[in-house]
Amino acid sequence: MPESAPARLPRLDHVAYGGDYNPEQWDREVWDADYEAFEAAGITLVTVGVFIWSLTQPDEDTFDFSELDDIVQRAADEGRKVCLGTGTGALSPWMARKYPDVTRTDHEGRRHGYGQRHNACWSSPDYRRLAAQIAGRIAERYASHPAVVAWHIGNEYGGRCYCERCAAEFRLWLQHRYETLEALNTAWNTTFWSHRFTGWDEIEPPSALTEHWRGPGYTAFQGITLDYHRFSTDNAIRQYNEEKAAIRAHSDLPATTNFMGFYEPLDYHRWAAHLDFVSWDNYPRSVDEPWVTALAHDLMRGLKDGAPFWLMEQTPSVTASRDVNPVRRPGIMRLWSWQAVAHGSDSVLFFQMRQSRGACEMMHGAVLDHSGRLDTRTFREVAGLGAELARTGDAVIGARTPARCAIVVDWDSWWAVEMADGPNRLLRYMPTVQAWGRAFWEAGAQVDIVPVTADLTGYDVVAAPLLHMIKGDVVERLTQVAERGGTVITGYLSGRVDEDDRRFLMDGPGPLASLAGVRVAETDAAEPEVGNRIRFEGADDSVGRMLFEVLIADGSEVVARYGDDFYAGEPAVTRRETEEGGHVWYLGTQLEQAGLSGIIRQALARHNLVGPYADIAGLEHAVRVAPDGTRIEFLLHHGAEPVTAALHAGGTDLLTDRVFTVGDAVTLQPTDVLVIRSAPAND
Repeated sequence: MPESAPARLPRLDHVAYGGDYNPEQWDREVWDADYEAFEAAGITLVTVGVFIWSLTQPDEDTFDFSELDDIVQRAADEGRKVCLGTGTGALSPWMARKYPDVTRTDHEGRRHGYGQRHNACWSSPDYRRLAAQIAGRIAERYASHPAVVAWHIGNEYGGRCYCERCAAEFRLWLQHRYETLEALNTAWNTTFWSHRFTGWDEIEPPSALTEHWRGPGYTAFQGITLDYHRFSTDNAIRQYNEEKAAIRAHSDLPATTNFMGFYEPLDYHRWAAHLDFVSWDNYPRSVDEPWVTALAHDLMRGLKDGAPFWLMEQTPSVTASRDVNPVRRPGIMRLWSWQAVAHGSDSVLFFQMRQSRGACEMMHGAVLDHSGRLDTRTFREVAGLGAELARTGDAVIGARTPARCAIVVDWDSWWAVEMADGPNRLLRYMPTVQAWGRAFWEAGAQVDIVPVTADLTGYDVVAAPLLHMIKGDVVERLTQVAERGGTVITGYLSGRVDEDDRRFLMDGPGPLASLAGVRVAETDAAEPEVGNRIRFEGADDSVGRMLFEVLIADGSEVVARYGDDFYAGEPAVTRRETEEGGHVWYLGTQLEQAGLSGIIRQALARHNLVGPYADIAGLEHAVRVAPDGTRIEFLLHHGAEPVTAALHAGGTDLLTDRVFTVGDAVTLQPTDVLVIRSAPAND
């Protein structure tokens, strides 16, 4: 992965507030009503032009920017800033008719006709040429427009293509990666099942017609599929960069594309270096799992070395496209918006500003519903949040998060562990990461989500769940954490394969064995409902599920043992102490949440990193530190019942101007938020 350039965010002196606006769908009198509403709601920015390609280029030889001219100028006249899309989030019908190669071939080998979105083949020379052309034309036309502050390239890049052009591009990508067929054959272990390749043109994309038998996760050759996943990410990045280069010929304003949280098909760590600033779309599935969203925010912040990011989309009321789409309860939109800011966002933006009249997102929530009324609960909440954000001014702009804990997330490990044909396909990567992240969240510890290549010198506690693939010098950097007195936590299925997804010729956890002081003698697996008692020394028993590694302590202390089956009494959890006082935990099984949380809280307590409100259920605490050292402390109550807390830091609540001192007792109702600005930190 290339070294990431420092983040460059749009130059604003306030939290950007607004969202995705599509006035091209409406008559001009509706625009008048919209901007009256935007004024009432405190909207400061609109994202426009994201899906306008069929209007700006109705055929290959015609460019018509009259509608977009009016859209951008109207926003400027109304005092709003603009995040301007290139319009390339979906193809135009004429393009697919004239150039059939611009549409995708799916995993089952079906060439798609025109329709939907996420429908472009990134290997198509025609699509790439036309997308870069329209991006350059738009940048040339609006680069000097005073309302435009950022470029929005494409939209929610997603999916993979398996067409013949992608096959050809994949072969070129492989030649660049391996240089020789001998190196490729070695990496893929192609002597298995008579797969040894003697010509680059013999290689096929791994699809349902070639290496896969049940779906994308079921492959006969993990190395081939792993490389195709990597290629697909790089192919998307290339297409993004071609649009960005066309923009750069006319404008140096920051550019982004909107990510989708923990999104399996594309490796955002490979992509982050190419973004000027990170943005993402947040659509939580459950109100009862605030740690899931918190971790996704932390991932977005970690993509650019802890820099602030933008929340590009969220719903003000209800999503669409799911089988069941419940409305956001009163206060939830505000709570989740402030959670984004608390975790590093310098924007709060919605999809959408006005509900579409037709097609699949006409039921998706919006600031303005189909009636355009301003007396709806949704609009009142949006206007209320707008007033609060206006009160905060520039207090959080550019503020960073002083995390001393990190969770290592690696897309290669994610792909590799989930396509492994054993020991348990039901054990999934992201639920594991979220369970570990939940333990940090409930303990009140701020955490960065970092790539496997990250500099770990600033962290006291580093967790590496399911670090299945060992690449580069990650073992050395984890070892350095322990050797300076820090704590490393890892466990089952870690250290199993190299970067080509080949097994290490040693016992698990492979290259992590000496660091953890443990080796794996056997690995058992079971259905999710099957549990094994895990008996801790001096603590409550827990239950392990899904996977059971029988450990042999080799320089580590046995912390817990299995209680059942033929390996009852054998080690299940170990901890090694280094000469410098560092700790390395190894978890041989998927512990139930209470047991996992107990271990992580022990690790945090060693470093005084358990949060001040960790014992108050549902109360989230986060801190951002402004460039001048001012601390902004956020308290967000996600629970269903009121809670009372003694404040550990004093200051002024930016939302009410109320002044607090240390030790003041505050009662927070469900969905309540405090944003307390205190004096600059002494450190």
